[in-house]
Amino acid sequence: MSTEDMGIADKKIAIITAPFYQEINDGLFQGATDALNHAGVSYERFDVPGALEVPLACQMIAETGRFDGVVALGCVIRGETAHFDHVCEQSARGIMDVSLAYDFPVGNGIITVENGDQARARSATSGDSGKENKGKEAAEAALALLKLREQLEA
Repeated sequence: MSTEDMGIADKKIAIITAPFYQEINDGLFQGATDALNHAGVSYERFDVPGALEVPLACQMIAETGRFDGVVALGCVIRGETAHFDHVCEQSARGIMDVSLAYDFPVGNGIITVENGDQARARSATSGDSGKENKGKEAAEAALALLKLREQLEA
């Protein structure tokens, strides 16, 4: 995906990270920034405590008008209680609500996994895990939405 193909090199993306699991978050962030750098798109990073804070951060960023989209990154690992289900559902719902209410491209890279091994596989940057880095996928999704907007507005 080259800058010429995308037509969006002048865009700016906010990356929201919820670094509760720092090692996992670092891998997701690296994957996202690799994709954005490859497309020639600038970005700025914002950290929030956890996945439940990401939707409000998305909304706050959308309201500034300073960014063309956002990439939301984080990790939720299943524990022994139903808290996992609530966090996963509510963070995803909140992110989608912001995207639709503000007509704002959001790449959702909050991974929801059963254990640390799954999280590491989905945040690996070396490609050795056999899984694609979900931070990279989230950035590519945001870029694809920006490209679609450009096509529709042409």
